[in-house]
Amino acid sequence: MADDAIEVDARGLSCPMPLLKARKAIATAAPGQSIVVLATDQGAESDFRAYCERAGHELLSLEWQDDVLRVELARGD
Repeated sequence: MADDAIEVDARGLSCPMPLLKARKAIATAAPGQSIVVLATDQGAESDFRAYCERAGHELLSLEWQDDVLRVELARGD
């Protein structure tokens, strides 16, 4: 994770809250800045893939570590 990355802890929240919390953080980020989201909702993986594609953000990584999904994305222009 980059030093200037924004971290969003959405563990324990159900859909659509992880994505809504991430969108709020993205709105405050500079273009190109990284946002790291931690989520436990099983639907979050497909939600973030679709959202980044539609909104023009770059999905940098998406991985499950035990029962926590770690999503890193970079805000688009």
